[in-house]
Amino acid sequence: MSKAVTKKGEPNRVRVGKKNQLTLPRKALGQFGLEEGDYLELRVLEDRIELVPMALVPRDQAWFWTPEWQAKERAAEKARKAGRHREYKSAAKVIAGLRS
Repeated sequence: MSKAVTKKGEPNRVRVGKKNQLTLPRKALGQFGLEEGDYLELRVLEDRIELVPMALVPRDQAWFWTPEWQAKERAAEKARKAGRHREYKSAAKVIAGLRS
């Protein structure tokens, strides 16, 4: 849940300036580790606007962040935690395991 005021009673307000630029409070920048040049996604909801910090991913790595691939990553991690995996100490043993 967000707070309308800071601990010191100062309002958490953002003002639209020249060229439609927003100035974020320093505390918010520090809390989310934001710096000049970082990207935020603007999400328009029914009664409000949200700004969500984003990380840009190189195009050749974008496949990893697709919903399909992330679902596979979660399934693999779940299987690993449940002990449904094998560990090999050499590449030759991996190949032998694949052939068996």
